[in-house]
Amino acid sequence: MTSLRWLAITFVAIALITGTLSDRPRQTPPLMLGGYRVIAADFHVHSFPLSWATLAPWDLVLEAERQDLDAIAITGHNNIWTAEVGRRFSQWIGGPTVLIGEEVVTPTHHLLALGINQTVSWRLPTVEAIDEIHRQNGVAIAAHPMAQYRESYNAVAMSKLDGSEVLHPIAYVRPRAYLQFQDFYARLNKAAVGDSDFHGLGTLGICRTYVFSRDNSPDAILEALRAGRTVVYDRDGRSFGNPDLIRLTQQDPAFQARLEMDRAPLPGPALPRFFESGALVILSRLAGLAGLLMLILFA
Repeated sequence: MTSLRWLAITFVAIALITGTLSDRPRQTPPLMLGGYRVIAADFHVHSFPLSWATLAPWDLVLEAERQDLDAIAITGHNNIWTAEVGRRFSQWIGGPTVLIGEEVVTPTHHLLALGINQTVSWRLPTVEAIDEIHRQNGVAIAAHPMAQYRESYNAVAMSKLDGSEVLHPIAYVRPRAYLQFQDFYARLNKAAVGDSDFHGLGTLGICRTYVFSRDNSPDAILEALRAGRTVVYDRDGRSFGNPDLIRLTQQDPAFQARLEMDRAPLPGPALPRFFESGALVILSRLAGLAGLLMLILFA
C-alpha cells in the first residue's frame, strides 16, 4: 500500500512539473498607436476570499499575465485588501499593472471604484460614493448597469461618473441586458469599459478594455479613463469608445492582429481543453488524473 501511495504522489509531482513547464503566457511586444501605449485591461476582477471567488490575489496576477493582459483592477466586494496583496505580488514578479479597486455593492447598484486607497462605504448614496472615489483621486465606473440599477443613477450621478461597462459576459447570454448596457453607455457618453467580472469561473479578460495611455503606470491608466481614451470590441466586431481611436484601431494591422489574439483567450480554470497540442500538456493532465485517482483509492 505504501508503494502505491508513493506512486500516486510521483504522478501528482509529474503533473505539477510538466504542467508548469508547458504553461507559458503569451508575450506580445508593447503596442503603440496614436502616440499612446495601448493597454489591454480588465478592471473588474475578484479574488478569494470575501468576494465569492476561487483564485487568490497572486493567482489572479499570474492568470492575467497568462491571458496577455497589461493591467487589471482587483475589485473586492466592499473591500480593497485583496487588491493590495495582488499589487505587491505583481510588483515583486514584474507582472501586469494592478489597480487597487473595490466593487461597491449595494442593494440598488454596483459601482467600480478604481485607483482608491481606502474602502468606499456601500451605505453612501450613489452621488456621495462617486464623490468619495474622486476625493481619493479614483475613477468611478458603473458596473453592469442593467435596468434594475438605473434609479440609482440620477442626472447628478450620471454627470459625475467617469464611465460604464458596455461589455460584460452577461451580454453574451442575455441579449436584453446587452442592449441595456449600450443604452446606458449612450446616455453617459464617457469612457467605454469592457470587463470580465471574473470570479474564478470562465476566462479572465474574456471582455477587456483597450486603454490609450501615456504608459502602463496606474496614474497614467486612470488619467486615460478620465479622458475617455478607451476602445471596447465585442467578439462580433462591434466597437464602443472614442470614435477617433476606433478609427485608428480599424486602420492599424498590428492592433487588428492583437485583437484577433485577444478574441480567442486561453481557456480559463473552468474551461480546460484536455487535448490541447503539446505532449507536456497531455502528460500533465493524464498524470494528474492518475495520481489523484490513486490517492483517493489507496490513501
